Amino acid sequence: MDFIQQWIEDLGADSKWAGHLADIILFIGILLLCVLANFITKKVVLKVITHLVHRNRYQWDNYLLDRKVFHKLSHIVPALIISYTSYLFPDYQTLIVKGVTLYMIVVVLLVINAFLNAINDIYVTFEISKARPIRGYIQVVKIFIYIVGGILLIANLIGQSPVILLSGIGALSAVIMLIFKDSILGLVAGVQLTSNDMVRVGDWIEMPKYGADGDIIDISLNTVKVQNWDKTITTVPTYALISDSFKNWRGMQASGGRRIKRSVFMDTSSISICTPDMILKFKQIQYLKDYIQQKEAEIEQYNNENQIDRTNRVNGRALTNIGVFRAYIQRYLEQHPKIHKGMTCMVRQLQPEETGLPIEIYAFTNDTAWAVYEGVQSDIFDHILAVAPEFGLRVFQNPTGYDMKSAFQGERPERGVL
Repeated sequence: MDFIQQWIEDLGADSKWAGHLADIILFIGILLLCVLANFITKKVVLKVITHLVHRNRYQWDNYLLDRKVFHKLSHIVPALIISYTSYLFPDYQTLIVKGVTLYMIVVVLLVINAFLNAINDIYVTFEISKARPIRGYIQVVKIFIYIVGGILLIANLIGQSPVILLSGIGALSAVIMLIFKDSILGLVAGVQLTSNDMVRVGDWIEMPKYGADGDIIDISLNTVKVQNWDKTITTVPTYALISDSFKNWRGMQASGGRRIKRSVFMDTSSISICTPDMILKFKQIQYLKDYIQQKEAEIEQYNNENQIDRTNRVNGRALTNIGVFRAYIQRYLEQHPKIHKGMTCMVRQLQPEETGLPIEIYAFTNDTAWAVYEGVQSDIFDHILAVAPEFGLRVFQNPTGYDMKSAFQGERPERGVL
């Protein structure tokens, strides 16, 4: 400073103006030095770091680069230069140091924020991230760091110790808890969801209260995002997964079987005891040949042992078309290549209703994919509806306009009646 001021005075300038000019020249010189340092850092150092990151065999440092951790860290270099040269301006040194400190606190907060984002990106690459997501915990750490950074900024501005501000925040704890209520509830819920393994990213959940029915795509501190099957996004509060009930289909997907539970209603007026002709016809069905022979022998033995008079078909035991039909469906399902052989597979009757006798198919497909499951289920019921008449059965259906037209077809209206 003295050298520059003396040089300006030697040029013929007044000593008062020489001091101000020296300050301006020195300030411009430091500013140019900061620009040069920033240019070298970004154009040389960062390029070298980028080259090294891309050339090595590790992947985790790529996420640090993608999140611009090194780029944000480079902003500290000009601040350090200004801080170390602040003594050259004794009249403004305190103000310069305070401004540089504020700037560096902000830069450090940005660097930590980018670093935490990179940690989450690295963690997501591991399979365990679906079962134990850490994004909620990282958000809690960010909130804590932002609070600490805010306290340091305010303390630096007012020139007071951060301890004084912390004591004041303790008195405002009730207000803070009210402001961060959702975050606190989300944190508690996130811990419970993770520790109990209740949901993971990729799970299919149903939550009718919130209109959610689809896959979880994100679990954060305050919200859980669900992509519904119509591709809309439903946002559910994290703590709602603890306070309310929901259905998680992960167990179904992990088991490898998806349940079919559907009934076909048979017209009860079509149910009858099998005649010899019907039995002869049923024996020609591949799935029923052994069953008919076994049941005939069993029924014959029972009737003989109990001396049943079979001149009346009502007496004793006999095959019925509905029973043979159930046996056929059971064997058809057992032989179906898309039905899971290790899970429950049965055909049962439910309580008769005004719409007929329900025959329920309860089985599991061996493919949990939605489209495949629906295709298998449709194929099975296509076949059942098509073969029911072969057993002398009618599927119940409420009369339609076509039925009414067929019933009255051929009848002519009375004379004079239109």
